[in-house]
Amino acid sequence: MEKRTTEAIRPNPVSQFVKIFSLICLLALAASNAFADAASELASFSVFDKVDLAALAKDPSVAHGTPMNGSYISAQSCFVVAGPPSRVADALRQWNPARHSELKVLLHSDLPSAAGPANFSRLSSAPNNAAVQSLVSATQKGSTDLQISKEEAKKLPIGSAGGAMPAPVASFWAGVLSGRARAFSSGGTGAQPPYDHTGRSVRPSAEFNGLMQQQDKIRKQFSGLIDSSGNGRGGPELFWELLTADEQGVLTLGASYRRPGPNGTFQAADTLYYASGGYYVGLTLYQMWPVDAGGKPSTLVWRGDFISSAAITGLHGIERVASESSMMRDISKAITAFRRDTGGGR
Repeated sequence: MEKRTTEAIRPNPVSQFVKIFSLICLLALAASNAFADAASELASFSVFDKVDLAALAKDPSVAHGTPMNGSYISAQSCFVVAGPPSRVADALRQWNPARHSELKVLLHSDLPSAAGPANFSRLSSAPNNAAVQSLVSATQKGSTDLQISKEEAKKLPIGSAGGAMPAPVASFWAGVLSGRARAFSSGGTGAQPPYDHTGRSVRPSAEFNGLMQQQDKIRKQFSGLIDSSGNGRGGPELFWELLTADEQGVLTLGASYRRPGPNGTFQAADTLYYASGGYYVGLTLYQMWPVDAGGKPSTLVWRGDFISSAAITGLHGIERVASESSMMRDISKAITAFRRDTGGGR
């Protein structure tokens, strides 16, 4: 009797194997379904109708975006990063592109919501290179290439001299950037002064409107995160950069937004609502899905980049394609650097 009781409670190895195998199958099915859902959603709003996780875990896929008219161009990309979407979204926000010289971001710094001139003190330590000198020279001459308002232009330090970034030039731009950052914090892109020192009046909010009106599927996908004027929801995190665009030094202001979605997904956006030159506005959107890549929790990332620039307006055919191709090369470099920094690439 005691022997039968012992045998009755002894684990059955075959039964245990079946249970473990069933659990593995269920997990594999769940991962497969999650990828299928992500691929289906991706195809619904992007230019990517098929994705290969194994390939994307090695190298990003970068493509021309939906054709746009006027001053707008775009590009779309897909890649895989190790870790869940919430962690990847945090890494995107904290990432500093200035650590990579190939990305041509000379200075990158976060901003408090109440930005003042002191927050731009790093301008005085700008590198002494051709790009920075081009910005300094344009400032000292009061060039109409500068994208500032008539009121801001009244404070231009015409004829100042000294240093890679002379104190009067650094002070002027610190004032412009802090004023525009405060305006954005109080009223979004709609509160931004126009670029009317150029001889024509260009409003950042109108440029965002025109950009998003040509991207109906994407606008719907990110509805509520960012509206057509470039204003986000839920309290942005602000930043500023000094970068090189077309060999010219450019100062820019940006705002980052993030929000979680259903089933572990995440969305993020970087709106570049001011630029001293090179482009009017820029927008980068991210959609992130949890996936299994090589047996590890990972994130499938779609990235969309959109730019409005006066230099694009007169381009047609192959010239417009060439501009997008140059943009795509820069995006590929940025994705590769980000994945390397976060342990998600080679």
